[in-house]
Amino acid sequence: MTRLTEWLDRFQVALYAAAVAVGAGWGLLAPGTGAAAEPAIAPVLVGLLYVTFLQVPARDLLRSLRAGRFLGAALVVNFAVVPLVVLAMFPLLPADPAVRLGVLLVLLCPCVDYVIAFCRLAGGDARRLLAATPLLLVAQLVLLPGFLMVFLGSELAEVVEAGPFVEAFATFIVVPLALAWLTQLSARVLARVAPVAEALMVPLMVGTLLLVVASQVPKLDGGPGRVLGVVPFFVVFLVVMVLAGRLVARGFRLSVPDGRAVVFTGATRNGLVLLPLALALPDELAVVAVVMVAQTLVEVVGMVVCVHAVPRLLPEPAATADEHGG
Repeated sequence: MTRLTEWLDRFQVALYAAAVAVGAGWGLLAPGTGAAAEPAIAPVLVGLLYVTFLQVPARDLLRSLRAGRFLGAALVVNFAVVPLVVLAMFPLLPADPAVRLGVLLVLLCPCVDYVIAFCRLAGGDARRLLAATPLLLVAQLVLLPGFLMVFLGSELAEVVEAGPFVEAFATFIVVPLALAWLTQLSARVLARVAPVAEALMVPLMVGTLLLVVASQVPKLDGGPGRVLGVVPFFVVFLVVMVLAGRLVARGFRLSVPDGRAVVFTGATRNGLVLLPLALALPDELAVVAVVMVAQTLVEVVGMVVCVHAVPRLLPEPAATADEHGG
């Protein structure tokens, strides 16, 4: 299983791109069967979120509060710098309220899953970031409604009904999170479940991307062009946040591994965890979910670049580098 997991991790970007491409082709060429695939999304997405939350250690919630400067930097970059960057981009976004909602849902919340793996590959302090993920998850769920109100104002009530949103939040976020944290209570159960969950992460994400795109593309009024128009914004956001994360890390005088972790938490977003909220919207707002999937694909490709670029932006001190070389 370890070998399979390593292979899936190695080729995950290609697998995700293929899933989106196949899903788009399915939805465009056979819209009837594509739309009929929607009921399959729920179980696959619940499974994905369960294995995602299984990697968020509940026991580290209190410990993360003692992380001092690192935690302060992570909170500042995610809940102060990111909203300001989104605010600067917001007037330039397409006027379509549904597209704007998709952009807000996907950009305003930090990633709590695969960011750990990419952070580790770039020499960041993945353990410190992993310890902070429970707090980042709770903070974003608390702050998101307020952010949406600030950005959309009266438009929010026009595009979002509270009932389906609350139901989706309970079904797809509260339940998997509770099950994951209950699993963590037993070290024996966790030891058996964790390797299987790790192996299932990429297949479940592939399945989610495939089914979401296939089922939502036929509902798009105006075609894929509505989504393609925001892809450049996602690229710009990623570049800006990498540079902003570097500035925040230096401002907090963090070590190089901690600084790299801050860069990654600021640049990666939580689209797949919040995807159920988009899927709870009416069919005429299907573009919200597709916008979020598009951002995820842009981000995963960007993370491959960041694994090589971030160590150059935040290099080890010369003395330390010489020691490692020797």
